[in-house]
Amino acid sequence: MITDRLARALDDRLRLSPITRRALAKVFPDHWSFMLGEIALYSFVALILTGVYLTFFFDASSGDRVYRGGYAPLDGTTTSAAYASVVRLSWDVRAGLLIRQAHHWAAVVFVAAIVLHLSRIFFTGAFRRPRELNWLIGVTMLTLALANGFTGYSMPDDLLSGLGLRILTSVVESVPLVGTWLVSLGLGGEFPSDEMIPRLFITHVLLVPALLVALVSLHLTILVRQKHSQFRGPGRTEHNVVGSRLWPSYALRSLALFSWVLAVLFALGGLVQINPVWLYGPFAPAQSTSPAQPDWYVAWGDGALRLFPPWEFRIAGYLVPAPFFPGVVLGGLTFLALYAWPFAERLRTRDRRPHHLLDRPRDHPVRLSVGVAALTFYAVLVVAAGDDIIARLLRLPVYDVLAVLRVLLFVLPVLAGALAFLVARALRRNDAAGIGGLTRA
Repeated sequence: MITDRLARALDDRLRLSPITRRALAKVFPDHWSFMLGEIALYSFVALILTGVYLTFFFDASSGDRVYRGGYAPLDGTTTSAAYASVVRLSWDVRAGLLIRQAHHWAAVVFVAAIVLHLSRIFFTGAFRRPRELNWLIGVTMLTLALANGFTGYSMPDDLLSGLGLRILTSVVESVPLVGTWLVSLGLGGEFPSDEMIPRLFITHVLLVPALLVALVSLHLTILVRQKHSQFRGPGRTEHNVVGSRLWPSYALRSLALFSWVLAVLFALGGLVQINPVWLYGPFAPAQSTSPAQPDWYVAWGDGALRLFPPWEFRIAGYLVPAPFFPGVVLGGLTFLALYAWPFAERLRTRDRRPHHLLDRPRDHPVRLSVGVAALTFYAVLVVAAGDDIIARLLRLPVYDVLAVLRVLLFVLPVLAGALAFLVARALRRNDAAGIGGLTRA
């Protein structure tokens, strides 16, 4: 066979067979939670596949264009070329709406899978030595996924995305001394600028995806190089891995998961509407949309801006505007805490040993309570991003909704964290199988 001769010729020159045999013999644990990272990976693959298709039809330009197409309310209207191309893609290109919505859903699932994967790693202690580097890579990928999701969300130049970009611009401009310069550097001038859409396009389709591909490759290389972590159980020690070999059982199971991820994403793209830009209309600086809510993965920042009081003050004569603390400080502290956590916990526990067996969340009540409190805090912020929608549905004044959410932002995380700590400590002391096994004492 030609393929056999080609494989032997390559192996004779590159000596790949020993490396291949070791890689195919690697054992992976069978627990379902390890698939969360694979869902993120396959969502990223779906993003690349659908994104390549979309680039054939998207016009990354802010120049004027008269829309001529199947959407009658906009036919003959002069809009930006970017917006006109997205409406044409949605209404006049075969399978264009399906691919565009599947792409958007893939972005939503991609970020959700990363968050769930990082949560699993956090609560089970998989970030400890020798896996600190992979934790840092994962947090960086989350940051890049948020950035790429926002740039993609902003490129259609519709009214809703334009409003979101204007809010982010205001947040960046709130940085003392350098804020205005950063906006000018990023957008090629004051908002809105003629260079805005082309720069968002290059960032979205080239710069950030290239960084993500490099980090995913590094992440998988480290994963293959290191021993895989696993949950405690019969026959499992710090020196072995119990599960399925990469080939053929694990590879076939992973391929099936890839097929399911694609099937779900395209089903969502075909059946569940998301981001109907033709209903919002083209972006106009003097207009805004209300009620409105961004995608969930950036909604926490919007919610923080809505809940934080409008405090402003001056330092050495420089104004620190109200968006600085909820937009810049909170976001910066969030990712700084994520980057620093493995080293802060190691400093607190003085545990420098390598760990290949994972913890049960109950084994570390403090870590569990901190994680639950943090997730609850950001969940309230996500809900707060829809305060106008909530007020409209409940027929309440929006300021009353804001007042309630401000109280919940401080009360719920404390209650959730305290409850998680008490339950984890009780489960650890009684060694119960679950919450139902706890006694009154």
